[in-house]
Amino acid sequence: MNTTQLKEMQTDAMERLRRSRSADGMWRGELSSSAISTSVSVFALQRIDEQRYREYIDKGVNWLHTTMKEDGSWGDSVESPSNMTATLLTYVSLYAVGQAPRQAREFLNRKFGGESEDALIQGVLDYYGKDLTFSVPILMMCALAGVIKSWKRIPPFPFELATLPQVLFRYLNLPVVSYAIPALIAIGICQLKRKGGLLSPLRRLFIPKALRVLTKMQPADGGYLEAAPLTAFVSMCLAESGQNGKHGEFRQHEVTQRCAQFLVDTVREDGSWPIDTNLAGWVTSLAGKVAPSIPEADADNQRLANIIKRNATTAVHPFTGAAAGGWGWSDLSGSVPDGDDTSGALVALHHLTGGKPCCEAEAGLKWLMGLQNRDGGMPTFCKGWGKLPFDRSSPDITAHAILAMGLWLPSLDGDLKEQVEKSLAKMIGWMEKSVERIRQQNCGWVPLWFGDQDAADEKAPVYGTATAVDYLMSTQRKDAIHLAITQVDFILQTQNEDGGWGGNKGVRSKVTYTARALSALAHFKGHEEAKERGWNYLYERFKAGTLYDREPIGLYFSRLWYSEELYNITFLLHALKLELHER
Repeated sequence: MNTTQLKEMQTDAMERLRRSRSADGMWRGELSSSAISTSVSVFALQRIDEQRYREYIDKGVNWLHTTMKEDGSWGDSVESPSNMTATLLTYVSLYAVGQAPRQAREFLNRKFGGESEDALIQGVLDYYGKDLTFSVPILMMCALAGVIKSWKRIPPFPFELATLPQVLFRYLNLPVVSYAIPALIAIGICQLKRKGGLLSPLRRLFIPKALRVLTKMQPADGGYLEAAPLTAFVSMCLAESGQNGKHGEFRQHEVTQRCAQFLVDTVREDGSWPIDTNLAGWVTSLAGKVAPSIPEADADNQRLANIIKRNATTAVHPFTGAAAGGWGWSDLSGSVPDGDDTSGALVALHHLTGGKPCCEAEAGLKWLMGLQNRDGGMPTFCKGWGKLPFDRSSPDITAHAILAMGLWLPSLDGDLKEQVEKSLAKMIGWMEKSVERIRQQNCGWVPLWFGDQDAADEKAPVYGTATAVDYLMSTQRKDAIHLAITQVDFILQTQNEDGGWGGNKGVRSKVTYTARALSALAHFKGHEEAKERGWNYLYERFKAGTLYDREPIGLYFSRLWYSEELYNITFLLHALKLELHER
């Protein structure tokens, strides 16, 4: 692969990146339409007011019918393989409007190993395991639609616990992850109405306060986390709830109505909904890292840096109680500050400004240190929950924080510099322990928010390992580089015969994973044959016109998949930037 061919791809990808930029200076991308989002949104609108929302319901139902696979199933996105969750939720939604396809029912019977209600309930619970964040909402929707009749086997959600101070949540062993408190409240209230119990009169006393918590957590645009699934689950359960067993009393509640308005505002022209409104904050940071570092680009770089600075949170967040100073995945009101997006924004700011000190960077560093778990690693949203996967320390998120802090460290002084150094030491220590664990298991670092639907276990250690190696090598810290070196062999061993990489060894090659692997290898001298084969794979995709095909690798909520049109472009440009720099 010669330099001319690499620059040919770079020129094409950079032009695509420029064209996809919004007028406001950000990149908003486009998330794939989702069968899960569409089915739950259609069902929620039907439960809230079927006549009022008839147009949206009919268009959504039509989209679901036209995207059904031949065997009666659906994947999370149109490009995704069939799965149980997407098919079950879509079947339930169509069942509720009297249009359930026979093929879908047959597919589910095969998936659950029988037609019985018990088989369905147990199948859903087994699929998601101890994390009830998504399994209980699924079963609730099944029950509300009448697909299952028994409510007793649906695990209870203790909504009254959400009325306690947020600082106590980490100690309560809640059955959902930190970002799902709205679902805990709405589902718990709905369950109380349907299931009753000896303590029902006492529990009903907590409903008004729980609703106040739910109202306070709701963003200005009505969408919890900017996500149709969470927003729809909350509203469908409230629409079927009441204070004293009165059916539908909460359909006119402000939370329910604002949820409905969010769903109406975010539906697409074809009647579908994406898994989230957009990832504008995240993809803008990705674009910012590959922006040209040349004098004539300085003005635009400063403009982009200012945009990123403006998107930092400036107050305690009502959803998670997170302090000010972090960044979320979007600039919209439903976004929540998190570890990965905050690190991404800090890295992009450092690149765009040349590391010039600013108050936003200092606040972001303090925010990350406040998020850091006691074990030294970095979680996504909340410190110290740690009981369910999405709240535990994660290797890719930790490595990203190491890069962000390491880049800004030289510009710091005084107490903040000392605090950052201590935080970095703890993170490096956590990563060292994680290396020992994955050595024993003979695997790489498994990322939290990215997976591979083609892998038997749906995991993508190639992404997690390559991304972490890239982050660690970019710090130029000896202790971080030492960690990265230990994982190079895993990247080399998982390369496929065609020269590309999938999420794991033997899994179908994809542009996104190949670009990530090449970004990691670009930091090392040698391994030229592996690099050459990888770049040949990407160049062949480029010539074939498939380099920018959508690839569902994103993992959102509990095993919900999506693709983002800017991933191929930004991942490729980052790898090209590193490779051409080395040449």
